[in-house]
Amino acid sequence: MKLSRLITWVVVLAVFAMAARVTMDNDSWWHLRAGQWMVENSSLMQEDLFSYTRAETPWKYPGLWVEAFMYLIYKLAGPGGLNVWTAGLVALTFFFVWKTFNTRGFFAAFVVVAAAVVSNIYWSARPYLITFLLTAVFLWFLEGYRWKDRKNLWALPVLMILWVNSHGAFLVGFLILACYFVDAFVSLLIALRQGDEVRVKSSKVKHLFIVGVLMVAALVINPQGIDLLSLPFTTISRAAEQKHIEEWQSPNFHDIRMQSFAVFLVVSFGVMGASKRRMTVVEFLLVAGFGFMGLLAARFIALFAVVAPVVIIRHSEELLANWGELLNFRINIKLDQQPTPFLGWVNRVIVSLLILIVFLKVSIVLPAEENMVVFRESLPVTAAEFIKSEQPEGRMFNSYDFGGYLIWSLPEYPVFIDGRADLYGDEIIFEWLSIVRGEVGWQESLDEWGVGFVIVEPEMPLVERLEEEGWELIYTDEVAVVYQR
Repeated sequence: MKLSRLITWVVVLAVFAMAARVTMDNDSWWHLRAGQWMVENSSLMQEDLFSYTRAETPWKYPGLWVEAFMYLIYKLAGPGGLNVWTAGLVALTFFFVWKTFNTRGFFAAFVVVAAAVVSNIYWSARPYLITFLLTAVFLWFLEGYRWKDRKNLWALPVLMILWVNSHGAFLVGFLILACYFVDAFVSLLIALRQGDEVRVKSSKVKHLFIVGVLMVAALVINPQGIDLLSLPFTTISRAAEQKHIEEWQSPNFHDIRMQSFAVFLVVSFGVMGASKRRMTVVEFLLVAGFGFMGLLAARFIALFAVVAPVVIIRHSEELLANWGELLNFRINIKLDQQPTPFLGWVNRVIVSLLILIVFLKVSIVLPAEENMVVFRESLPVTAAEFIKSEQPEGRMFNSYDFGGYLIWSLPEYPVFIDGRADLYGDEIIFEWLSIVRGEVGWQESLDEWGVGFVIVEPEMPLVERLEEEGWELIYTDEVAVVYQR
């Protein structure tokens, strides 16, 4: 086994091992419930069936097949199966990142693994992972076209059909293509101004433009048709999501999990600035554009971590070489040289040990019992069991963060709200905020909706208001409290 192949195995297995953890978050559960309904009814879900505030309202969600697939995994292997599915998609994502550039030595491996660490805050069992993966795939295709002149861009419109039917962030594919198109167009303008040969450059501009047109045409190949195209714009324009939903807010850099993103962003611009290699337009657009998106909304940090390594590694090659000459320090390791039989076996043993470690890690996160231990720390598992047993009367008012799990665990009780912010819109989200804050009119809102009992976190200001108005506490633990009229 060559050293280059060993390093590839180390990178992929290291990322897989990091991602092999409990990955089901609050939103995973409503995705599962939607998938269950579609599998059991052999039909696509076209309207809301899980809430009473938006009951039977048309619901345009692009990731229906992903949800059905997630449910089948869950049915077959439980939450542990979804943990492995998540780890597999994350590892595949960074495998494509790794394949994007030619230099695949030890420093490149370090950068890719570091990028994986930056992105790990959004490794969760959700259709979002398809956007995560396809961002890397698009980058691989376009970088190959830019440097190696691979004429296989026809795959991008096909992949866009998959993307638009998997997750609402399909516009990211167009943003990546736009970066390369602008770079090619600027190169063409410079060549025209300088009187250089423009045939190759104009051909690239034409190819990228045609691919973009075909990608636009691919968008309408989905169950909702052209109506689905408004979803991304509707989502990013809602004030409630931007102000009150954590993943849509700017990252809090006092949180140590977010500081790795700040470091990676600074390093990206620092490396480009220090390198003698000319910064290309596409490199600037990728780092600046996705960096800005990460600063605007924390959910985009993972995408920045996908695009940044390509720029960091390319500019670090010359930078490291210059430092090596300055310090009279040079390491000449031939990665693709055929090793001696002994070293070949050593490499195989290293890979085997890494695979063993991965299996041990998976064995920890596979059992349902181990997953439930984690779920009980942040989800109202026991409170939901109590409600199912006691069957309190009236409608349920619930915490936003509890909504997804309650849709799954208490299907007999429609929720007030859950993580489908695009469905509820500003109206319901702001009303929910007014209620949980105990603002003037909270009691009237609960009366109008016919709420019979409330399940929220113990620290919610609403809890104090419920006590003052004589609501009865019927269940409490560290995660949730339940009050009834």
